[in-house]
Amino acid sequence: MKNIIFICKKNSCRSQMAEGFARTLGEGKINVTSAGLEASRVHPTAIEVMSEIGIDITKQTSNPVSDFNPEDYNIVISLCGCGVNLPPEWVTREVFQDWELDDPDGQPLATFRRVRDEIKQRVEKLIGERA
Repeated sequence: MKNIIFICKKNSCRSQMAEGFARTLGEGKINVTSAGLEASRVHPTAIEVMSEIGIDITKQTSNPVSDFNPEDYNIVISLCGCGVNLPPEWVTREVFQDWELDDPDGQPLATFRRVRDEIKQRVEKLIGERA
């Protein structure tokens, strides 16, 4: 079974939505978590837009990437272009991708929904190709 980690700046919006999609869409096929260059909180609007489509991310937590060991993951996905800020051991895993999605924090609800839908498409493709 593949182990996937989604990494973003604060582990608040994009990486949390990706984790929620991967847990739901990859259930029984993958293990998944998310982390940030720094920890913060799961953004209330991310929780809201995910609940709109029936995915509950309220039990997910925001964690710093320093809490995790790169060797534990086959697949590392950066959602914000933060790959350049990660130590080399993270970007040299079996699969590393930097999706560089817009940060919806502080943006209108429509932006959160658009980014959520972009994340869903990418997670579906990732699971289809790699799980």
